[in-house]
Amino acid sequence: MKSAVFYSSEDIRYEERKRPAIGDDEVLLKMRACGLCGTDIYKATHETVPPGTVLGHEIAGDIIETGRHVTHVQTGDRVYVAHHVPCFTCDFCQRGFYTMCPQFAATNVEPGGFSEYIRVPALHVKHTMGKLPHDVSYEQGAMVEPVACCLHGFERAPVHPGDSVLILGAGQIGCIQLQLAKYYLAGKVLITDVNENRLRQARNLGADVAFHPASEPVENRVMKETDGKGADLVIISVGSSALLKEAFQAVARGGTILVFAHFPKGDVSIPAERFFHDEVKVVGAYSSHPYHYREALELLKAKVVHTEKMVTHRYPLSQLRQAIECARHPEGESVKIMMYPDE
Repeated sequence: MKSAVFYSSEDIRYEERKRPAIGDDEVLLKMRACGLCGTDIYKATHETVPPGTVLGHEIAGDIIETGRHVTHVQTGDRVYVAHHVPCFTCDFCQRGFYTMCPQFAATNVEPGGFSEYIRVPALHVKHTMGKLPHDVSYEQGAMVEPVACCLHGFERAPVHPGDSVLILGAGQIGCIQLQLAKYYLAGKVLITDVNENRLRQARNLGADVAFHPASEPVENRVMKETDGKGADLVIISVGSSALLKEAFQAVARGGTILVFAHFPKGDVSIPAERFFHDEVKVVGAYSSHPYHYREALELLKAKVVHTEKMVTHRYPLSQLRQAIECARHPEGESVKIMMYPDE
């Protein structure tokens, strides 16, 4: 089988790999669509994974082989698969912090989503794989995992009807959060980005205000749009810790800042007095819980999240490096990129 294999930030090869064998409780999947995630891009460009790694984890495809103990799915079923599974029994899991579970990050599919065929381990078959209804596309199926991640974020920092929401970053995640915030009846959703194409797409997806931070200081625009109150919820969807300062300037008294991006290591200066006098909360959200996948699927099926408006580019596996370059282009038009097997 063919896989797109990472060796370095400048060396991603489309090469032959042995098709994985499955066990009695596993399934073999033929990949039909796999989303290119910001995490994949970060790992590839910052070389945080070892050479020989196959990235990709937003997976949808067809089951072509099942282990003899697998009975709830069968050959030919269309499914989505998420890549991490908690143990459900450790202290973190018992307290509901599934993403903190030591097993969570250690689990994965083999060899990865950017491959023609994928072995789905028993834990994933049981907990993070689900059937796609006939009226849900493979691309929608590949969006289940990122939508589930955003649901986890809103579980950590809920939107209440009438809330004003500021989203810093109009990439894939920011655009999903925008649509979910509207679904949760946010009163006004503002979104910023340095890419005018993404801002235009955000407007098409329902943003009330979409603006470039260079055009006007974020704090000024937010205060103008909220009658001087500030945003009830500020979501940081870009991996820049410098945005924490912007978030504190824009958040309302009693408001919440949701950190939904991987920050580089290092310290950030923040106005500590706002915690006490203004009761501002800062929370983080990483990945998703297994219980979010069904809800994510239903939201995609109901077109609360519009996959067809978000997917801007499609690439074959042999062009993964070009896809990453497209996603990283500062003035590019990409919002969501889907990878497909080469024909």
